[in-house]
Amino acid sequence: MARPKALLSWSSGKDSAWALHALRAEGRVDVVGLFTTLNATHGRVAMHAVRERLLDMQAAAAGLPVWKVRLPWPCPNGTYEDLVAGVMARAKGEGIEAISYGDLFLEDVRAYRLERHEGTGLEALFPLWGRPTAELAREMIAGGLKAILTCVDPKRLDAAFASREFDAALLRDLPAGVDPCGEQGEFHTFAWAGPMFERAVPVTRGEIVTRDGFVFADLLPAE
Repeated sequence: MARPKALLSWSSGKDSAWALHALRAEGRVDVVGLFTTLNATHGRVAMHAVRERLLDMQAAAAGLPVWKVRLPWPCPNGTYEDLVAGVMARAKGEGIEAISYGDLFLEDVRAYRLERHEGTGLEALFPLWGRPTAELAREMIAGGLKAILTCVDPKRLDAAFASREFDAALLRDLPAGVDPCGEQGEFHTFAWAGPMFERAVPVTRGEIVTRDGFVFADLLPAE
């Protein structure tokens, strides 16, 4: 019997990448696509500030199509919800039965996701939910995931961490109180290699800029 089809919410970062790996390993659903929100003005993944070209390269390396939701900037919450509702309606129309998320432990975020799913007929999946994040971070690194910090909230973590590799050395250097997976918004990443990809995504580091209260490390395709 065919497995239920699922769409994966894809931020371009390590958690969504590891969620893809976990879903494939579990085998309960067939992940048939990714969906990502982009800043329509700048052509970059929302919050992670990753260039759209790198998103395309990621999706190709994962062997999946990517559904792009282009958000205006600034984006009122109502507009965001309408656009995401459109994704859900499309998914349902294409025979998709579930949408998966890489959330780890924020109860308010999970509750918001579940609220958005009400009445859609789409199951919400959380394959990484409740995993101790220190353990999960070590598992990702040991499992071959490679990622770079693309966004740092300097109110929570020193700006010098921007553009660093997500690796064992980074975990050792994180100050006490900073979540090892950045789940409290301390940092965001771009996953460029790992078991969820058929090949590595070649990237090179660009400039580091401060904008809108965050520190962003630009990444460029190194094709």
